[in-house]
Amino acid sequence: MLQSRALVIALILLLSTTLPEVQSKSIFDKDRRELLAIPETIASYFYEAMNKVSPKVSQFLLDTVQSPTVVAARQRIVKEANKVSIMFEQLVEKIKSLWYTRVLGY
Repeated sequence: MLQSRALVIALILLLSTTLPEVQSKSIFDKDRRELLAIPETIASYFYEAMNKVSPKVSQFLLDTVQSPTVVAARQRIVKEANKVSIMFEQLVEKIKSLWYTRVLGY
């Protein structure tokens, strides 16, 4: 019993020190347009890990990510993700409005 508590505490401390960028925000918040920050953070951790293991592979990854084709694709994804995010926010507002007017009767 004591070992499992110590393990849980150690795991919590480990996760809180290794992933400080992760914050518990609701997806329904107005300022939740940084959905692409999560994949970029994962890619950054992956690059750092590869750089420690093999600098040649990490340089290849960096060159690949900075190629014009990948940059153009990334910009297109960012543009479309922004559109989807705005549409999602509008949908949430409509659902909230319907909830308050139809269900709760405000």
